[in-house]
Amino acid sequence: MSMSIRVWPEYTPISLEMRDELLPALRELPDGVSEFTFAGLYLFRDTYRYRVAQLPGGGYVVSGEKAGEPFFLLPFEVPDAATLRSLFDTHRYLKNLSARLLAANRDAFEAAGYRVVEDRDNFDYLYARTDLAELSGKQYHKKRNLVNAFVNSYSREERPLDDSNASHALDILEAWRLAKGIDGDYAAARDALEHREALGLEGRVWYVEGASAAFALGERLAGGSMFAIHFEKAVDSFKGIYQYVNQAFASALPAEIVTLNREQDLGEEGLRQAKLTYRPNGFVMKYRVYPS
Repeated sequence: MSMSIRVWPEYTPISLEMRDELLPALRELPDGVSEFTFAGLYLFRDTYRYRVAQLPGGGYVVSGEKAGEPFFLLPFEVPDAATLRSLFDTHRYLKNLSARLLAANRDAFEAAGYRVVEDRDNFDYLYARTDLAELSGKQYHKKRNLVNAFVNSYSREERPLDDSNASHALDILEAWRLAKGIDGDYAAARDALEHREALGLEGRVWYVEGASAAFALGERLAGGSMFAIHFEKAVDSFKGIYQYVNQAFASALPAEIVTLNREQDLGEEGLRQAKLTYRPNGFVMKYRVYPS
């Protein structure tokens, strides 16, 4: 039994002390849900007021809140009918249910009168790593041209993200924030850079014309065959830099990583179109479940 995580119905706020217990278990989940990683929970612990509890029969439940509405997450398994009903008594809905767990529990949900809704805005976009690394074929013609133009226009250098250059990545993040004029996911990205080793994150830093210009940061999931890219920031005064970083990072990742998970579009039309232009070869489908 965990020494740091209480048993439901008691909850414990997400903390780094839970790393050794949660990180390996979440990494082995087969579903590839980008939120279901220790980093995903820890970095957005304040945004969604995440708390976690052990379920009596095994697994964990995560309680959160968005726009004043409480929700819960079940990364590992769906509990017995009585426990699930109690969870719905204190939460508005179940969020990010995987297709695997929906298939295993659909009949029980229907029997209980629960309403299942496809959550398209939160589908994760999946790409073959080799597709993004090679950008071959007519469908990637425009992307390839932008990358080639960037390569022919600027001197560049790529390095693994480590203690020697983490400060450079932080400088890039600050420049990105200043240029955008909004915080966006700035706080989470800064937290990720500062705790990248504890959170199991890997990344690269790119230098253009001798100056730090871009970084990407993410982690392995689905047993190590998939890599989720959580943060990708650049000084976008260099035309084509984002397309270049996308291609370069895919090329830098090891061959055992077959699939890149570039997360969701959150219903933002511009972001949706941008992700679709890279021709995803699938999605991590997610569902919301509402009580009767």
